[in-house]
Amino acid sequence: MSIRVGMIGYQFMGRAHSIAYRNIPFYFKNTTRPVLQTLCGRNSQNVSRAASEMGWSSSETEWEKMIQREDIDLIDIVSPNHTHAEIAIAAAEAGKHVICEKPLATTLEDAKRMLEAVEKAGVMHMVCHNYRFAPAIQLAKKMIEEGQLGKIYHIRAVYLQDWLIDPSAPVTWRLQKERTGSGALGDIGSHIIDLARFLVSEISEVSGLLETFIKERPSAAENTDEKELVTVDDASIFTTKFENGALGVFEASRFATGNRNGNRIEINGEKGSIRWDLENMNHLHVYLENDSAELQGFRTINCTGEVYPYGENYWPPGHILGYEHTFINLIKTMMDSIKNKTLEVPNFKDGYLNQLVIHAVEESHRLKKWVKLSDYIN
Repeated sequence: MSIRVGMIGYQFMGRAHSIAYRNIPFYFKNTTRPVLQTLCGRNSQNVSRAASEMGWSSSETEWEKMIQREDIDLIDIVSPNHTHAEIAIAAAEAGKHVICEKPLATTLEDAKRMLEAVEKAGVMHMVCHNYRFAPAIQLAKKMIEEGQLGKIYHIRAVYLQDWLIDPSAPVTWRLQKERTGSGALGDIGSHIIDLARFLVSEISEVSGLLETFIKERPSAAENTDEKELVTVDDASIFTTKFENGALGVFEASRFATGNRNGNRIEINGEKGSIRWDLENMNHLHVYLENDSAELQGFRTINCTGEVYPYGENYWPPGHILGYEHTFINLIKTMMDSIKNKTLEVPNFKDGYLNQLVIHAVEESHRLKKWVKLSDYIN
């Protein structure tokens, strides 16, 4: 069986997804084969060049036209956030399966519309929270589900970057609310929200604080000295209560000097704890309370090799996996979802629930109080 893919967008995430589609048949034998059918972008020359470089058979400049093509089974959306809702809804209505980059939408209302559209159409859908698919995170999930950590009390999660630290860096779409929805909160904070929901429980209440440190930046337009307003947060800090009684502390910042991609979590339970750091993604640090007194302490588990999730498809133990393998594992899961007609996670329901947390944090900041997520579900 093969799945013919049409992808909209071809920059950073487009490259990551393209590598995954190309490599799935190499690592996963006797599997559903993705076909890199068509790449879509606004600039004909640029998208044609990108299609050639990344192995796509053809290119298009109009996503509306691509969605209606009979030789496309799956629409992959890696374009800017404000385009997600319109494309995903149209794709679902055309009977296409959909995979969409995070955050799912720019608003909670749009996320709900997207979820309703794919459910009504009965198509398979997935949101690209690829860090769930690091083998160490999958092992952490298994340990928690098996009760090895006991009752969960805490999660601490940060996602820290520093690419906006220079005040002379120009405005991009990621700094404009109408195009991105939110700043660090939605861009990188959505990842740690998703990991927390995946590993711990659903979030019930939040208290949040947002800050924009550099409120004006140079325009990206050529031949101008004008400045433009930054209309999203540079940093967000929020605390949470979970439905299972756990507490959470979260921080997302693009001003954390020296942090290139610091996605880190720690979870504490009554019987043990785990720690994970994306920049050292193959290792899970584990503490178990029932170890003998002289052996107690965090141990480091190298989650490579066939005994670990996805390990049998890659290299022998200790042969390190990279960032791109998280996308391979996620998109392989999407291929299986389509083949078996079974909805896998993270899907648009997860994208909606993550957007619900983002919305609640923004409301908490605006109202300067704790807010319940249930107040924003309708």
